[in-house]
Amino acid sequence: MTNANHFDRIRKCRVVPVLTIHDADQSLDIAKALIAGGVDILEVTLRTPAGLEAIRRIKAAGLDCLCGAGTVTTLEDIQACKDAGADFLVTPATPAGLIDALKAYPGLVLPGCATPTEALSLYQHGFEVVKFFPAEPAGGAPMLKALSAPLPKIKFMPTGGISLKNMGTYLSLPNVLAVGGSWLCTDKDAESSDWDAITAKSIEARKTV
Repeated sequence: MTNANHFDRIRKCRVVPVLTIHDADQSLDIAKALIAGGVDILEVTLRTPAGLEAIRRIKAAGLDCLCGAGTVTTLEDIQACKDAGADFLVTPATPAGLIDALKAYPGLVLPGCATPTEALSLYQHGFEVVKFFPAEPAGGAPMLKALSAPLPKIKFMPTGGISLKNMGTYLSLPNVLAVGGSWLCTDKDAESSDWDAITAKSIEARKTV
């Protein structure tokens, strides 16, 4: 699958769950619950030791989804994600030392930015879609709306403070490809193994889309 196919699939789904998985044994249950609700783009963060193993298991299961890695912050992370088979990478921020390795990654990369200068710099490096983080503290939908005219070729995936209540405002903007959020699968959902709740929230999000 090419990066263009990845973009098309993300554009169709439009909501990307940001998953902090503490127990890799739950990874398939979480993935299946999201997919059952119509959400087939999964971002598994590297915030826990279980993150990479969760990606490996989801990829090995052959589920009908894209499974990528979030909170990618080091060169070692990039290599480990490649070894785990991550379909895409998402960084919270993008220091210069990561640029070359991110450009060389065989999958899709959505590098993080919080300012117009950072967004334009990433675009000049060849990244047409970037993560806007932390979205709400960094200006939210009004900021992205203001950027749509001077930077019309750059598409954003805002993450950070996104919820069911405000996702529609972001998705109404022409320069927003998709939104990312952690509300679709919370620690509470995982701790109680409430897979039905995850599916219900996914269905609700897709209806909003």
